[in-house]
Amino acid sequence: MERVQQDLAALLARTDAAIVDLDGTMVDTLGDFAEALNRMLRDLQLPAIAPGAIERMVGKGSEHLLRSVLKHVLAPDQQALTAMQLEAKAEALYPQAWERYQHHYLAINGQYAALYAGVAEGLAALHRTGRPLVCLTNKPTDFARPLLRAKGLDGFFTHVFGGDAFARKKPDPLPLLKACEAVGTSPARTLMIGDSSNDAQAARAAGCPVVLVTYGYNHGQPVRGVDADGYVDALTELIASPDISP
Repeated sequence: MERVQQDLAALLARTDAAIVDLDGTMVDTLGDFAEALNRMLRDLQLPAIAPGAIERMVGKGSEHLLRSVLKHVLAPDQQALTAMQLEAKAEALYPQAWERYQHHYLAINGQYAALYAGVAEGLAALHRTGRPLVCLTNKPTDFARPLLRAKGLDGFFTHVFGGDAFARKKPDPLPLLKACEAVGTSPARTLMIGDSSNDAQAARAAGCPVVLVTYGYNHGQPVRGVDADGYVDALTELIASPDISP
């Protein structure tokens, strides 16, 4: 354990800024997703979906999540449909589903979500080192900002970029490169903190070091199987000492 902490401290000492993912890294939003999605499904007179199924779909943006949910709930009653027909049926429902999902998500944003243990303390410790912190999420910006405010995290971040901020989302490296530009740091000296292969793949492609939390979503797969520079059970483990400077 001491060696792991030393490695994390050495990694952090080589960085000037940090980029932090939101869903599954700072906030457990599965309850929000389940509530908003099931309200949307009721509006469309479609079957409900279990939180466990949603968990495996989270991480690639709201558009991907919504399309995945529609195909999931349509599939049991549409066994005769080909994959192409199922896709077409989901796309036909998508505009109405997206409107209802946005309506419901904004209404309940944060009410069924909770901070993971150590998040506020870990961000505060990182903030005290003087490093600029960027929240970078595939969640729409209009969802991300109110959630951060509701959970008392907005004051830690110099910038908040959602999945609609740039032309491409994680795992594409573009959002990370743009985040580095925003704070004036090089990718090699900007730490990515996330919970999934999306974050790790984006970091590797951008040239950023990456640390993953072990408690997030990661599409239902064990996170320690993902190529990363380190793993932490809580964000507080990133800061072995509050005196670590950039």
